Amino acid sequence: MKRVYLLSLTVLVIGGLALLGLAISEHQGYVLFAYKGFRYESTLWAFVLLIVAIVLALWLLRVLLRAVLVSVGLINPWSRLHRERRVRSASEHGFQELIEGRWSKAQTHLSRIARNEPRPLIHYLGAARAAHNLEHYEQSDALLEEALQRQPNAELAIALTHAELQLARGEVDNAQETLQVMHERHPHNPQVLRQLQQLYTTRGDWQAVLKLLPVLRKEKAMAPAELMALERRAWREYLLGLDFNEAGDGALPSLAQAWERLSPSLRGEPELLAVYADRLRALGAEPGAEELLYKALNREYDSRLARLYGLLRGRDSARQLQAAEGWLKQHPDDAGLLLTLGRLSLHNQLWGKARDYFEASLTLERHPETCAELARLLAQLGEVERSNRLFQEGLGLLDRRLSGQGVSVPPVSTAAEPQRTSLQG
Repeated sequence: MKRVYLLSLTVLVIGGLALLGLAISEHQGYVLFAYKGFRYESTLWAFVLLIVAIVLALWLLRVLLRAVLVSVGLINPWSRLHRERRVRSASEHGFQELIEGRWSKAQTHLSRIARNEPRPLIHYLGAARAAHNLEHYEQSDALLEEALQRQPNAELAIALTHAELQLARGEVDNAQETLQVMHERHPHNPQVLRQLQQLYTTRGDWQAVLKLLPVLRKEKAMAPAELMALERRAWREYLLGLDFNEAGDGALPSLAQAWERLSPSLRGEPELLAVYADRLRALGAEPGAEELLYKALNREYDSRLARLYGLLRGRDSARQLQAAEGWLKQHPDDAGLLLTLGRLSLHNQLWGKARDYFEASLTLERHPETCAELARLLAQLGEVERSNRLFQEGLGLLDRRLSGQGVSVPPVSTAAEPQRTSLQG
């Protein structure tokens, strides 16, 4: 197909040239220019050829002049080309120094470039960061102020940088004021929303975070998984931080009202359920907390909730023990559940059963709470020597946990295995 097009084009060109030649030979035409003593006359086609030659000569002259100017620019150190190269090189060196932590040189170079550039924003921001890292906070703020005067249309970028630096240097109130002004002027800007969220989180103002969450979600300012994690954390910290007067009559209704504000999916989160149940227990509403965890564990088992379940005294301790023994059939190797069963057995005054459950829990995990529970029981049963050893072990385990060291779990002894088997039977 391409060959056909090329052949057709060739035929058209040759035909056109032939027609043009025929026209020239048959009709040469005549051109006359006369002005005072000047007189020019020629054929039409010679005149057309002269015009083409003049245009071509002018184009070649233009190309030649451009080449000469470029050559002069390459040689002349004061040319615009050389100046642009110097600025670009200095900018690259300045930002490299900023990244490498050479703050003083970076501030000097970037601020010098900024003051001689028509659009200096990025250089001012870099210089302000360098001054901030040198703890020259007044210079940093002055550079940002210069940037705002030079490029007032970049107010948002400058304010966001200023708020970030204010927060980094501990000026939380000033950072919040800056961000709130920007939020009023740019209520849908994702970066303003993200920085506000970070500031509220830093301050521990979880109620403000919760108010901001719908806007963060609407504007898609955070990834869905990140937003969900933030929402869980915010509600957890908010529930933990509720300051209730335990003797007051309004504490429980206020807590229940706060809990109802959570979405149904969040109310099913084990972490939040544990916090809510523990707050209920602290306010003396253990039966309500036990009923809540009983339903949650029957719906979906969770080891954390099972461990907390043993700390609650419900309306029917025998039913609690029976329910926990039912969960044990599906989760026989859960040390936390075995600890809970030991505690519930104590509530039901089943001392031997409690001891067996505590021993079985310790074979799976050497936990300080289990050591303390079994030590107290053994002391009541008159086994003082082993009780003291378990107390000492529990204190050691607790100390290691508090110091951030991992707790090693010793291998399960063969002597404890028959006890575990008898519990499941």
